[in-house]
Amino acid sequence: MGKTICEEITRFVLESPANRHPESVNPYFDAPLIGFAAIGDPLFLEYKRIIGDYHLTPLELLESASGPLRKVEGTVICWILPISFKTRASNRGQKRWPSREWAYTRNYGELFNNLLREHMVKFLTNIGQRGVAPILTGGWHMVKTSEGLSSSWSERHAAYAAGLGTFSLNDGFITERGVAHRCGSVITDLVLPSSLRPYRGRVGNCLFYDKGQCGACIARCPADAISGDGHDKKKCYLYTYREITGAVGKEYCVDAVGCGLCQTGVPCESAIPVGKR
Repeated sequence: MGKTICEEITRFVLESPANRHPESVNPYFDAPLIGFAAIGDPLFLEYKRIIGDYHLTPLELLESASGPLRKVEGTVICWILPISFKTRASNRGQKRWPSREWAYTRNYGELFNNLLREHMVKFLTNIGQRGVAPILTGGWHMVKTSEGLSSSWSERHAAYAAGLGTFSLNDGFITERGVAHRCGSVITDLVLPSSLRPYRGRVGNCLFYDKGQCGACIARCPADAISGDGHDKKKCYLYTYREITGAVGKEYCVDAVGCGLCQTGVPCESAIPVGKR
């Protein structure tokens, strides 16, 4: 069944007409990466300490949507949608504002990601299983913290639990297809084998943390929100959701513009980086 799930997610990504730029045959996303984590994985309880008590566990989300489980068994199905080469290339040369293609991917590409979430919930229901997409439930909400905005479910942390990558200096998520992507997940009572976590800790794929090298994302950030001390979420938010939106949102005709400069033109853009910058 795990193979069937992977094939269905991949088929939807590659065949859906919603995964296409306006007036173009170019896709927002290439073939996905997919991983599984058990809903009872102790890491999800640990996230309540690492992220905050407000961060919900898979069990809490699944039971709040569909009622109590007889057994605490099930799976968090996670995917990574790698952003296509042409979109990454268009953003690579930008210095201050994201490219139009990148903005379209952030806006319309995430709408497609929601379609994929909905599709997989229906797919699971049709085979007699429970399914819930955390981001599309009433349980998902933004949370203000002293460090900036957070949320009650982190797609990146779920993907980490599912063996798909590690975190980076800019708070991105470095997978075998790099840091330029969108994440998604659904939770189900279907039991699938958990994926291995083939890395050394939470930042093992980042050259800056792993080898004391690189830091290319620092220079790429036009908001000075990244330094050797990490990522300033407040600076990043103000620049991404206010300054950028005010500057090019109307020109691009999108509500969610994004930025992505620290995810392109860096060694981890499309792969796990090795060696020096």
